[in-house]
This record gives sequence, C-alpha cells and structure tokens, in this order.
Amino acid sequence: MVYVVNRKGEESTTVLILLEELLKNLSISLLLVSMLLTWIRPKPKKRKRGGRDAPEKLIESIPNHVKQLDRLVRVNDKSCIDNLRMDRNTFGRLCRLLRDRVGLIDQKFVTVEEQVAMFLCILAHHKKTRIVGHNFMRSSQTVSKYMHIVLRGILTLHEVFLVKPEPVDDACTDRRWSWFKGCLGALDGTYINVRVPIADTPRYRNRKGQVTTNTLAVCDRQLRFVYVLPGWEGSAGDSRILRDAISRPLGLKVPKDCYYLCDNAYSNSEGFITPYKGVRYHLKEWGPGTQAPQTPEELFNLKHTKARNMIERAFAVLKMRWGILRSPSFYPIDVQTGLIIACFLLHNFIRTNLEVDPYEECLTNTPADGGNSENEEPVVHTINAVSPTALWTKKRDDLAAAMWGHRMNE
Repeated sequence: MVYVVNRKGEESTTVLILLEELLKNLSISLLLVSMLLTWIRPKPKKRKRGGRDAPEKLIESIPNHVKQLDRLVRVNDKSCIDNLRMDRNTFGRLCRLLRDRVGLIDQKFVTVEEQVAMFLCILAHHKKTRIVGHNFMRSSQTVSKYMHIVLRGILTLHEVFLVKPEPVDDACTDRRWSWFKGCLGALDGTYINVRVPIADTPRYRNRKGQVTTNTLAVCDRQLRFVYVLPGWEGSAGDSRILRDAISRPLGLKVPKDCYYLCDNAYSNSEGFITPYKGVRYHLKEWGPGTQAPQTPEELFNLKHTKARNMIERAFAVLKMRWGILRSPSFYPIDVQTGLIIACFLLHNFIRTNLEVDPYEECLTNTPADGGNSENEEPVVHTINAVSPTALWTKKRDDLAAAMWGHRMNE
C-alpha cells in the first residue's frame, strides 16, 4: 500500500510539472503572437491639415506631377494659354531664359518648368498657394518657396523685358500715329488694388475710397510697356512723381525731339504733348451721333485721344491677362509691388513672342471709331512743377494747324 501511494504521488507531481511547462509555453506563445500582430498591424493614421490622411511617398507621386505639367504645357496651345496665359513655345522660351540668364536649375523633385508653371498660375488666376499646391500635388510651403524664386528671377530680367520704343517716322502708315512724328508712345497711370495693414490703409485709399497703389506706365504702339513706376500710395499724385521719374538714372528718358502723348494731368512741356484743355477730348465725346470737329483744337484732340488710347488698351489687356491685378492679394506690400512689376514684364514677353494675343481680341471697345476711356478721371493729379514751355506749345499749335489744313484729304 505504501508503494502504491508513493507511486501515485510521483505521478501527480509529474502531471503538475507538465501542466506548469505547458502554461509557461502557452504564455510565451501568446506573447510572441501579440508581438507579431503588433508588428504587422498598420500604424494608426494621423489627420493632417489639408484633408490628406497620410503623406504620399514622394517617389510614388512623381508620375502624377509629370502628368499634371503635361496637361498644362504639352497637350495643346489652347490649354497652355488658358492656364498659363502663353502658348507652349513662349512658355519654353521663358523657362530657357530663366535657366540661362538667371541660373534657375532643376531641383531634386521640382523642375524649372514646374516652378514657372506654379508661379504663372498664381498670377493668372490669383490662386492661393495651398490651392496651387493641391493642383500640383505640392505643399503650400513648396509653392511659396518657388514663387519667390521665380519672382526674383523675372525682376532680375527687367532690362530684357522692358522694350525700347521706336519713334514714329515718315514711313508710318497707321492713321492714328502718322501725324505724331517722333512720338515714342503714350503715358498714363492706373489704379491696382492692394491689401495693406490697417494702420497703413489711409495712405493707400484713393479718391473713390478704394485701397490701391498707383502705377505710372508708358507703352509703345504694340501695347508693350516701356517704363513702369509702381508703388505710391492712393491718390498721392503730385509734381514729384513725374519729376522723380524723369530724373532717375534708369528712369523715363526722352530723347531730343521725341515725346510721349499724355492727358491733361500733365503739362505740355519738353518731351510731353497734351491735349487742349477746355475742348472735348475723351472718345465717348466723339462717338456716333456727335458733331464733327469744328476747330483745329478739336481735331487735334480727336487724333490725340485715338493715339493715346493705346495705353488704355494696354492696361485693359494687362488686367484681363493677370487675375492677381484685379483684386488685392495677401502678400506683404513689397511682394505685391514686385508681383505688379512681374505682370508688366511678362506681358511684354508674351506680346513679343505670341503672334496673336487672344486677350487683345477680347476688348469690347473700338478705339479707332469711338468708345469710353478706361480712366475718365485722371489717376495722377495735374503736374504743376513742370510748367508748359512756349516751344512745345507752338509745336502743338503747328501740328493742330497742319491737321486742320489736311482734313479734307483724309
């Protein structure tokens, strides 16, 4: 009996040891399974600003970037003009110019073409950086970075983009300009809406209550800008504006015996010919149903306004092309000023390289036959510091008399 009991006791001990080992192995197995599940289970997704759950791997998104750029600049000219305001050939020339003259290079994941395309989208459609970033599948920081890089590059090329005017000569056959021998173009100013800090708002508010910056510009007969002076506040146009523009080393220079056509905001003096004051002048005053010119002064004003209306057309095409000029942007005022200048410079580049400008064809007014002037109220106040000169007053009178004498031959 004792033997049996001992035998049973040993068997019980053995069973307990086996059970203990099984439980130990089971716990180890469960721990291994838990670790394995933790390792293979996807990590919890974190919400990111902009609505994207997880950042896309950059190397996987490259084909999408290429596809987006192809849609803009490699499909057809119409798509390129609608989105970037220039055809494919002009876009390629601009990128090549920025590469060779400015030194823009392809970055690791962003080419020069994509940098320029993002910048043009901001100017053309006045889109915010996060919207452009969504379209190009880039972050807003990336768009902002290359926007400033391209802007600096374009401003560096201002001497290349600004044209050198050619005076009207005897070979001119354009009836609007044939009488104005030696004329280099037309001069005028325009308002461009800006956004400034609240403390600076009174300085930038114009007579109509809008917060704007004034831009003095000169254009040639092809609606290309010769000179641009942006950045003075509101309606603070006084004699210093024109005086500073003429005296600048790289400013507005008038060769001898040449001149610009101006409105009555300026004085008829050396280099500037204005219409007669107190005589009807604006195109709307010469429209259908109005009386024909009755005096040499009226005939001169009619021909003067038809020729000078080119600056109004240039401003209209400029603002139709670049949406950022039609409403204030959120950039600092110095950046806004740079963007304004860039719009003028790129306008010149497009006019020079694009055979047919679709935005010029969209103008509804017909300056050769009559219509409303863009700026019925002069942007710049009357210039009093530059007083009229007798020599240029006589030049204007002689020109008006010659027009009146040949009126029956036209």
